[in-house]
Amino acid sequence: MTRLFQSSWFVALAGCLLYLGTTVLVLNPSKFAGIQLAKTDYSAEDDPSWKFRNPEFDQWVAQIKSEKENLDQREQHLDELQTRLNAELQEITTVTQTVSRLQENFDKDVIRFKAQEMDNVKHQAKLLSAMSPEGAVAVLDQMPDDEAIRILFTMKNDEASIVLDTWSKAGKPEAKRAAQLMLKLRQVLSPPPTTATNP
Repeated sequence: MTRLFQSSWFVALAGCLLYLGTTVLVLNPSKFAGIQLAKTDYSAEDDPSWKFRNPEFDQWVAQIKSEKENLDQREQHLDELQTRLNAELQEITTVTQTVSRLQENFDKDVIRFKAQEMDNVKHQAKLLSAMSPEGAVAVLDQMPDDEAIRILFTMKNDEASIVLDTWSKAGKPEAKRAAQLMLKLRQVLSPPPTTATNP
């Protein structure tokens, strides 16, 4: 029997039983039945930490709100400017297209007018060629130099020569004007000067 009490496993088993018994006695719930923990009710209104205000934080919030309002106003202003710029751009595009159409129509009218004017000059030259030299001189004498030169330039060379010859024999002032017209006609007929290149 003494050998049983001296064995190591018996000693370990007895130690475990003693530990469990002591734990049950010490931690018995009936001992703590009379003790009540003091209840503390923390509410947001009673706790002074919730009432604490940081003036710098309030200033930051106010500054952020002010900057946000400024940004909103600036964004609205930029939107208005963008709308106005789009309207002006549309108006400029419309005006540009209108000017382009007018320029195109004007160019067509100028070309058509020049073609009609050339037809008129040819027609006048043909009429004057059919007239007598004296009659042609009388008509050309009433025209400005530019128109007379255009008609003489359009006429055939021999017909223009007869008209100028008759004009020069009509008197001294008429001969002087015929000479001036011949000089201007020669300037029209002469080719443009070419620039000589050094070899």
